[in-house]
Amino acid sequence: MSEARAAAVTTRQVIRAAGRHGFRSEWLDSRQSFPVTGNFDLTANAHGVLLVHNDDRVDAGEGFDAHFHRDAEIITWVLEGAVAHRDSFGNTGVITPGVAQRMSAGRGITHTEANASRRSEDRDLRVIQMWVAPEHAGGEPGYAERDFTTDLAAGGLVTVASGMPEHTDTTAISIKNPHAALHVARLGSGQSVILPPAPFGHLYVARGGVELDDGIQLAEGDALRTTDHGDVTVSATMDTEILFWEMHSTFRR
Repeated sequence: MSEARAAAVTTRQVIRAAGRHGFRSEWLDSRQSFPVTGNFDLTANAHGVLLVHNDDRVDAGEGFDAHFHRDAEIITWVLEGAVAHRDSFGNTGVITPGVAQRMSAGRGITHTEANASRRSEDRDLRVIQMWVAPEHAGGEPGYAERDFTTDLAAGGLVTVASGMPEHTDTTAISIKNPHAALHVARLGSGQSVILPPAPFGHLYVARGGVELDDGIQLAEGDALRTTDHGDVTVSATMDTEILFWEMHSTFRR
């Protein structure tokens, strides 16, 4: 992984919702902006340092049994319902909309994650899970969560997770990569935000729809990957929630 140099070509690539990789089981519907399920090389398919960006629906009373991770900063963002988390270091939590969760896998951690609703409640979970690479392998595992509901109500772009030095004194949850930050915004129709410039950017429309400053329109489930872009203005065409990864490093030299 190397810090990005100035890119030769500025690009914007749209990944439409229908073009995402998908996986479906009896209780899980996973829509993946980067292919994950199966024998895929996450590094080869990454954009910047973003390895995984899944939009998952999980049936009530279902979830993932204990499984192992290492060397990933795993950010969980709930859109509907609640996630119940438990890990091998004794951390537990119930994550609801507006709350960001970060699990640093480091040298190794085992956890379970499930729809916190019982089958009798029949309440689906919709959750975005994102993985970014840490700067160094083999670090100490860790866990954090924070509620950003009040911050998001103002309608601006809110930094919810970051390892970048300029965000040290903000409310953002820390991640172990000094070249990456996750920003979230909840916008009403007609409201706009400006995405910060970055060598690598990944915009995801979690709900609603937006129009970009070049006229491109994105709907729910669509993603935009940028390379070597300056500011990007995003305007909501309806009530909208967006997630944007700002990244200043990459696996490619």
